Amino acid sequence: MALRLDYVQGVSPAKWLRAWADRRPDLPLEARRVDESAQLDAVRAGEADLAFVRLPVDEQGLHRIPLWEEVAVAALPKDHDLADAESITLADLADIPHAPVQDDPAMTMELVGAGTGYAIVPHSIARLHHRKDVVAVPVSDAPPTRIALVWRVDRDDADIQEFVGVVRGRSARSSRGSDVSDAPGETDASKPTPKRANGAGSKHPAKGKGAGTGGKPARPTRPRGTRRGPQPKRKRR
Repeated sequence: MALRLDYVQGVSPAKWLRAWADRRPDLPLEARRVDESAQLDAVRAGEADLAFVRLPVDEQGLHRIPLWEEVAVAALPKDHDLADAESITLADLADIPHAPVQDDPAMTMELVGAGTGYAIVPHSIARLHHRKDVVAVPVSDAPPTRIALVWRVDRDDADIQEFVGVVRGRSARSSRGSDVSDAPGETDASKPTPKRANGAGSKHPAKGKGAGTGGKPARPTRPRGTRRGPQPKRKRR
C-alpha cells in the first residue's frame, strides 16, 4: 500500500517527500510530475490520492488548500530589446507578437527561443524549462498564479490529513486527525490558556491581596497602638 501524489510542472515536492519518509516509513509516498492540462485527471479517476495543482481548477468534490503564489514572467528571446530590463509591464508587450502557447511548456519556450514572440508563464515554469536563448523578465502588473493542494472529499482520512499536516508544517502529534480548516502550524500548545481572576475558583486564594474566606474581602488591619481618629473619653466612676 502507498499514497500517490501528483504534482504539476513547476512544483518541487522534494522537502515534503523527505519529511513524509521520516514520519511514515510504513506508508510509501509515490510522486509523479504531470502536465497542467492533466493535473486533476488521476485524482478524479481515483488513481492519485492528492495533487499539487495550479489554480484555477474545477473544485467540485474536492478539498483545496491554497499555498503559494507564483510570479508571472515574460519569456523573451535573449536578443530582444527588453531582455535586459529588471521588470516590465503588460503595456511594454503590447506591440510584440505573442508566441503560440503549447500544452507542453518546453515547446512554448522553444518557440520563444526561435523568435516567434513572447509568452507569459509562471516563473517556476521558466526556471524549469530554462534555455540559453530565452530570458525571463518579471511582469509587474500581470496577475500571479497560485499553487494548491487538492484531494477528493470522499478520500479524506487520517493518512491524507497527516500529509496535509506535513505540507502545513505541523508536528507529527498535531497533524494526525487534524481538521482541514486548522490554521497552518497550529498546535494545542500554541493556543493561549484562558486567564482566571486572581483567586477565583482556587482552593488557596492568593494572600495579601485583600481576599477573605468565602469570597468576601477581609477587613483591613492596622498596626497596634494606632487609632482611626479621636476617641470619646470614658467617664470615671
